[in-house]
Amino acid sequence: MTVASNTLAIVNARLLDPATDYDGPGAVLIQDGRILEVVHGQATQHPAGVAVIDAQGRCLAPGLIDIRVKTGEPGNEPKETLKSAGLSAAAGGVTTIVVQPDTHPVIDDPALIDHIQRRGAALGLVNIRAAGAATQGLEGQRMAEIGLMHEAGALYFTDGDNVVVNSRTLQRVMSYAASFNALIACRPAEPWLSEGAVATAGELATRLGLSGAPAIAERIQLERDLALVEQTGARFLVDQVSTEGALETLARARARGLEVAASVSINHLCFNEIDIGDYRTFYRLDPPLRSESDRQALIEAVREGLIDAVTSAHAPEPAENKRRPFAEAAPGAVGLETLLPAALTLHHEYGLDLLDVLRPLTQGPAGLLGLEAGVLAEGAPADLVLFDAGAPVVIDAATLRSKSKNSPFDGRRLQGKVLLTVVGGRIVHDAR
Repeated sequence: MTVASNTLAIVNARLLDPATDYDGPGAVLIQDGRILEVVHGQATQHPAGVAVIDAQGRCLAPGLIDIRVKTGEPGNEPKETLKSAGLSAAAGGVTTIVVQPDTHPVIDDPALIDHIQRRGAALGLVNIRAAGAATQGLEGQRMAEIGLMHEAGALYFTDGDNVVVNSRTLQRVMSYAASFNALIACRPAEPWLSEGAVATAGELATRLGLSGAPAIAERIQLERDLALVEQTGARFLVDQVSTEGALETLARARARGLEVAASVSINHLCFNEIDIGDYRTFYRLDPPLRSESDRQALIEAVREGLIDAVTSAHAPEPAENKRRPFAEAAPGAVGLETLLPAALTLHHEYGLDLLDVLRPLTQGPAGLLGLEAGVLAEGAPADLVLFDAGAPVVIDAATLRSKSKNSPFDGRRLQGKVLLTVVGGRIVHDAR
């Protein structure tokens, strides 16, 4: 084979490709930003003049795709910039991030979609894409310029943490989006039952004197959303499902043939309501941490393939916004750098196959958003992560590349170290 001088070969790797269910030895040849060849089995030779990286048996997988990332840029750069988010993503093996629309100004017109993409491309780090607002100003009253934002490159449409309370508005959004097969994402949280809540309703919230939202609030709102999906034929993403009851509703909807996907935050797979302890605000999240039975149900949903995307739910907040009384602290946690080792706990502690852990981090979100990435295949973008699945790591929030350090994993011992991140054939992170 004749290859160009800018070709890179990663050899002697354990290839993990959820799209083909391949888990075995192999090598990947990269040229001009794309995968030129994937070799299964032990590759004893490689073309002359090629730069070679010996993986030494470590895991090589498609780069992670994180579809729910908040930044402060534009408008609140002290929290996070696109550059600091890109550096955090690269260090975590995340090769594509989708920025949420709750910036200042809100990403509710095509010019801002274009700005995010141009700014992200200029940084030369990871792929930075944007989700557009479903309603103007995220106010839930008037539909945003969904069609124009879709043409500009918005990957899906959402009001983020805000619930679209007005059913007529959401019906219009879904009907219009269905006409060009755009994806709509909504948080399932019945607004009246969830209003003012900072924890999950139950014995612990009562003992701590915290306002709690009952788990049923999630299922009630999801039932409303799914009725509109059935009526409009829209493609729909349940954004950050967190309760067992909602999972049962989701499964029934899929059995009826509705085109419904679901995402879950890594935090809700790793923590439960007990972790808030004595008002530990780094565990103040939205949706709040749920019961242990809910967490176990979410893990099983990942195992069974009911979850399409596991996200970091990256939501940076500076110390002054977190070091407050629990009920006054800003919700959210950073998670781009810790996403992979945290997800690997499902393998190490709960016995999930590595391919099942990686699928909702790669192939699942790629298919949901219509991206070429998320697969080890000839012609696919050379977006890859090389990692040591068994290497111990201790999370130190102070060393995270995010401008904010609000990590609930701070001090936690995990397994799984990102060694190399490749985006478009370029090495953007190297910790070998």
